[in-house]
Amino acid sequence: MGRDYDFKKVIQWFAERADCIIVLFDAHKLDISDELRNVLNTLRPHQDKVKVLLNKADQVNSQQLMRVYGALMWQLGKVLNTPEVCRVYVGSFWDQPLVNTENAALLAREKEDLMNELSDLPRNAALRRINELVKRTRSVKVHAYIIHYLRKQMPYTFGKKGKLQSTYHHPPAVEHPPPFYPPQEKQQRLIGRLENEFVQCARRYNLPLGDFPNLDEFRTNLLQIKDISKFQKLDKSLVKEMDRVRPLSSSAERRLARSI
Repeated sequence: MGRDYDFKKVIQWFAERADCIIVLFDAHKLDISDELRNVLNTLRPHQDKVKVLLNKADQVNSQQLMRVYGALMWQLGKVLNTPEVCRVYVGSFWDQPLVNTENAALLAREKEDLMNELSDLPRNAALRRINELVKRTRSVKVHAYIIHYLRKQMPYTFGKKGKLQSTYHHPPAVEHPPPFYPPQEKQQRLIGRLENEFVQCARRYNLPLGDFPNLDEFRTNLLQIKDISKFQKLDKSLVKEMDRVRPLSSSAERRLARSI
């Protein structure tokens, strides 16, 4: 039965606002369905918030638990596609006695670690929000420079009298000037090779490629814009103001932690 809403966007909305995301697996059911795979892919930008719980670990013995834990880590590594997989907490998260007490000490320590993580959420959430502000500021700066760069690549504008004018000024002696492209065709060529334009923009303005937006989503949004050349000019004074936003130093983090 299909949903009458965009499930991926709902997950994104909650993930951006949550302080902690718990993904629960049963020791007897480790299969990752297509839907869960899509959810994990959606949560990839928020991996610092994700806590994976391996539940019902008291229903297997030590040897079986080792195999189950390894299989889960292997599957998560394939889905998340990151060098380091997020922490997996092993336990039996219900109020009934353990079925198998062979791993009771291990499960108790894992539960204690999880409770400590949850108790630190207020402090970590405050630090995360500050870091998120810094991240968003960098994203806005990169977005502004991308728009500025693409606008400068549009060589033709309309003059006051409605005549098409070239912004290129070639010396008369140039035998082979750059080819002429009408504005719409030039814009489509820019969008078509957007990946290369991102690289050129990053090099020209010394921007980290890791701060650039998703290529496909950005291209889709650009296709909805009729004329890139009509974007406003970049206000570099505002960029300087954004550069003042910096991550917290270690001493500032400690002061913030004491105040919470």
